[in-house]
Amino acid sequence: MRALPSVLPATGYRFPVIVFYRQSKTVKMATDFTATDHAHMARALRLAEHGLYTTQPNPRVGCVIAHGESIVGEGWHERAGAPHAEVFALREAGERARGATVYVTLEPCSHFGRTPPCADALIAAGVSRVIAASDDPNPRVAGEGLRRLIGAGIAANTGLMREPARELNRGFFSRMERRRPWVRVKLAMSLDGRTALGNGTSKWISGEAARADVQRWRARSSAILTGSGTVLADNPRLTVRLASLALEDQGAGDQGAGDQGSAPLEPLSHRERGWGEGPAEPKRAGDPRPSPGPSGHPLPAGEGQSNVSRLRVVLDRELRTPRNSNVLDGSAPTLIFQGEDAGPRDDRFSRVELVAIPSQDGHIDIAFALALLAERGVNELQVEAGPTLCGALFASGLVDELLLYVAPILLGDQARPLLALPGLEAIASARRLRIVDRRSVGDDQRLLLRE
Repeated sequence: MRALPSVLPATGYRFPVIVFYRQSKTVKMATDFTATDHAHMARALRLAEHGLYTTQPNPRVGCVIAHGESIVGEGWHERAGAPHAEVFALREAGERARGATVYVTLEPCSHFGRTPPCADALIAAGVSRVIAASDDPNPRVAGEGLRRLIGAGIAANTGLMREPARELNRGFFSRMERRRPWVRVKLAMSLDGRTALGNGTSKWISGEAARADVQRWRARSSAILTGSGTVLADNPRLTVRLASLALEDQGAGDQGAGDQGSAPLEPLSHRERGWGEGPAEPKRAGDPRPSPGPSGHPLPAGEGQSNVSRLRVVLDRELRTPRNSNVLDGSAPTLIFQGEDAGPRDDRFSRVELVAIPSQDGHIDIAFALALLAERGVNELQVEAGPTLCGALFASGLVDELLLYVAPILLGDQARPLLALPGLEAIASARRLRIVDRRSVGDDQRLLLRE
């Protein structure tokens, strides 16, 4: 394969365009994507964001079907086991899909899982062209969806807005390509870099708005991980509390495909779709798509439906978790990684799953634990722990991003530090992070940082 450099109109941003042709089934040079192509793919990416809280372990995918500038169908994948984005878009388009161009944020699947192959559905609908933002890293697909389309005489392209598409599904790509989840460490600190008083008191460093913002990040994660030290000190629940989870875009949660702070996605009118005048079609009985929330986003399971539960994970090598711990209450699925030489189990753990894994230097083998979580379908892992565990993750090179809340308070030099890391002898040896996103959340500042 060869990548053809292309320039995003009016921005100068360059990205690779990979084009597949039926004639040779290899990549050749081709015309750049048009402004219309970009607009439809951007729309598909915004649609995919609707599944931010609901699709795991599947990726978030959006689809637009269009004739030129006129959209005739669109949809997004909403939850595992439900139809994929292409199916919803084809249902909406009906016969108008014939001869149309399909814009989808991930390569159409080619295998039978919980649902039939989307590539076959597109072929049966008679579309003429399919543009995928990114290939599917799942070994069960891995280009086969595009090859199947090509074999049926459909022009298949990929690479348009590839980076935003991968960003939206960074956890899914991490699990498929690196065999471990995308690891996000969440921490809150004072202006002088402290996370708790010397006596361990830490409630609350950040404000109410920041704590509500954390719920969105928990909701988009597949699992929330902590250590036994934090369980002993803070007795956290590690659940998603929906009273704090509003779906209006307030600059919280994902900073992937959409513009930062952009307005909520609104449905197109019949005129904008090229359908003529008329009211929006009502949701039919039995339609698996969720009712929209106040901003047009589907409500995540839990708001008017069932509870949002994320897997709670505790690293507890010696099974020190006390009987009265919230993580043992059975309110959410819970997995405790214990050491292979841990003491006998008792009825404290009757409502959780215990898994023994190897240790290294007297600590749980974190890399081994991450690999096991990936096997269980964990895409994004949010770590909410103390300086020792978070420091160990940084020292092991296992942190993909740091979600840091900075409160406008000072705690003094006797308070506890942000991370436990080895000392340095030179500033040049310091670990440097880049700020991906910075914004105010109530009285606090929220930074998203990566190496």
